[in-house]
Amino acid sequence: MSEGAVVGWDIGGAHVKAAWWERGSLRDAAQWPCPLWLGTAELERVFESAHARWPGLSNAAHAVTMTGEMVDHFEHREDGVQRIAALAAAQLPAPRFFAGDDGWCSAADAATRWGTIASANWLATARHVALALPDAEGLLVDIGSTTTDLIAFRHGRVLAAARRDVDRLASGELVYQGVLRTPLCALGPRIAWRGIAHNVMNEFFATTADVYRLSGELDPEHDQHPAADGGAKTVAGSQARLARMIGLDARDGLAEEWTAFARAWRQAQVAQLRGQLKRVAAAHGLGPAAIGVAAGCGAFLVPELLPPRWRRLDHGRDIAGASGELAAWAAVAAPAVAVAALYRREHG
Repeated sequence: MSEGAVVGWDIGGAHVKAAWWERGSLRDAAQWPCPLWLGTAELERVFESAHARWPGLSNAAHAVTMTGEMVDHFEHREDGVQRIAALAAAQLPAPRFFAGDDGWCSAADAATRWGTIASANWLATARHVALALPDAEGLLVDIGSTTTDLIAFRHGRVLAAARRDVDRLASGELVYQGVLRTPLCALGPRIAWRGIAHNVMNEFFATTADVYRLSGELDPEHDQHPAADGGAKTVAGSQARLARMIGLDARDGLAEEWTAFARAWRQAQVAQLRGQLKRVAAAHGLGPAAIGVAAGCGAFLVPELLPPRWRRLDHGRDIAGASGELAAWAAVAAPAVAVAALYRREHG
């Protein structure tokens, strides 16, 4: 690694993502689990891992965005932004923080600009996508481990008016569902088993990771957090956790029945996300031939969400310009890729 590189950081409450840009292209992207609700020592450990992965980290510029200020370890979001910014400044040389429409700021300025720094990672990703597709209109569909962002763009501009999470939840542009950490009871009050609808148990028995393990769509490298019961992240473990959702044990069904049950949960999530996407697309008047840009570890769901005539682009390949395994990680780390690219664009 050499001077002139820019590293983008997306410091979340469950993961930290980072992307290394150098000589005009993306060179590496990574994700580390970071259960920040357990304390800031988790973030310190991530920075140790990053320094081990990238020995030249201290010679790079650093652009940071975050959502981790939301975790209940912090008294409030202002406290979270300030403490994360201070910790990042202690670990990285002069990091700059993405403050949305207010541009960039230092850690020292985070105290007064925390409101525009907080949970602005989606805006960085959407702005990067919009600038990469200046003659198009469409929707960024970033399906992560925990949340989904649905952000419209047109002619190089992000169309979303909402900036705060509370307002994005109202507009439908933020959906608190992902493909790893979402409790299954959040997907609906009833689910079909052997053709009969059942009430579901509103307990933290299983998550969407169990569904996508059984469907075969979840990349094991993206599956970085413990299962709901702390048990094995295997087909058998996922079958047992799904069974608990309706008061059964795995031995009460055949393997193919548990796979069908997982697909029923999958169908419920796809239906919810498709409905939210239609709402956002209609609100911004997106046409029948718009573009859907797929990002996140749940990008595999995007083709089923888009209207029939929409064209799909892959964030890692078509926006970040990566290929192969790096393209897949770039899509997972899309906000980190975005803040690095935006910083390079604005600071040369």
